[in-house]
Amino acid sequence: MNHLRLPLHRAIVVVGILSALLRVDQILAQQPSADATNLKLIQQLANHKKVQSAFTIIDALEPQTLRDHIYLAEIPAPPFKETVRAAAYKKLLEEAGADDVSIDSVGNVLAWRKGTIGKKTIALDAHLDTVFPEGTDVTVKHRGDTLLAPGICDDTRGLAVVLTILRALEKAQIETKENLLIIGSVVEEGAGDLRGVKALFRNPAIKIDSWISVDGGGGSIGDIVNAGTGSIRYKVIVRGPGGHSWASFGLGNPHHLLARAVHYFDEAANVYTASGLKTSYNVGRIGGGTSVNSIPFESWMEVDMRSEDPQRLNEINEIFLKSVEHARVEYNAQTQSKSPALTVDVQRIGYRPSGTTPADQPLVKQSLAAAAHFGAPLSLHFESTNSNIPISLGIPAVTLNLGGQGGNPHALSEWWVNDRGAEGIKMILLVVLAQAGM
Repeated sequence: MNHLRLPLHRAIVVVGILSALLRVDQILAQQPSADATNLKLIQQLANHKKVQSAFTIIDALEPQTLRDHIYLAEIPAPPFKETVRAAAYKKLLEEAGADDVSIDSVGNVLAWRKGTIGKKTIALDAHLDTVFPEGTDVTVKHRGDTLLAPGICDDTRGLAVVLTILRALEKAQIETKENLLIIGSVVEEGAGDLRGVKALFRNPAIKIDSWISVDGGGGSIGDIVNAGTGSIRYKVIVRGPGGHSWASFGLGNPHHLLARAVHYFDEAANVYTASGLKTSYNVGRIGGGTSVNSIPFESWMEVDMRSEDPQRLNEINEIFLKSVEHARVEYNAQTQSKSPALTVDVQRIGYRPSGTTPADQPLVKQSLAAAAHFGAPLSLHFESTNSNIPISLGIPAVTLNLGGQGGNPHALSEWWVNDRGAEGIKMILLVVLAQAGM
């Protein structure tokens, strides 16, 4: 064990000091303010006659936005099973006036609104899926002015926000210079591994120049995500011959090897994550075996690791892989005289790259200015969202809060209340227009 741990401990000291210094710089950088140039741009847009008309339309559309919100929330949409909600959303976008609406090969809903020049494409995204499995009761309940339902915020409200922005653009007859690509994306949640967005950026027929996701659990519209928390996920499967716990005693036990791997990983990762930029690890699921008196023929676990820093994500990934390999070699050496060697299959089941859209990038500055226009407190921070993919590719991207107030995301008791929700829609509209021109 020591041959694994000692080199890691030396590296941890150095990396921890450097990461702590980096953390201080980032904390300072996360106290942003809106600059005068972009405040002026946003003010000019907000004062434009057609934008004023769009704002009035957004207010008038509040009952329609609420109906769309509830209608979509009551269509179940587990990851990989968003087909019915996608078809409904496609129809709503068509009715709202998009130029061309389709569903791509992985299930993303794509709606185009062509620009007068059309040299660039600005993406406006909300994801179709929720975390909840089939069979979950998604009926929206009303408690006073509060809506309660699984997925009522994340991200069904985002879908309704994007739809209302399209309606307002059409009704106010606002023509943008650049193309808008409106997206209802699939499998953002759970084990989906951002499959919908990854497919978009692999499509050679689509070139996206900037990306705006609408996502979150409600709250301040000044909370702007300009950086992606990266994650790596694995499923580890240990296999052996299996047998009777008494008659076959001495055969290699996959549970025992797996437990040793978890122990070594937890021991080294606990030290590593104790300092430096936040990095996390979690053994989330474990399974296998047939009965209490049987040596299992298979044991498995699923592991999630996250970090705000790409280097630290790679480093904890190495700690994990070395821990599993160390457990395999050591355990098989211990049991080799009595048992065939156990096999270890390490499968990467998820990867969300991390990265940052710099605070001085126009999209970030315009987002801050638009939030400041409505008097919201400003912050820049990390989250794991669809924006991770364009950020990792060097494409300017932000995730903007869907507005209103909400809570208990990913819980059956998820809720949302329309507390100045229209301001969130107007704020996002201003960011879209700052990017697309008019």
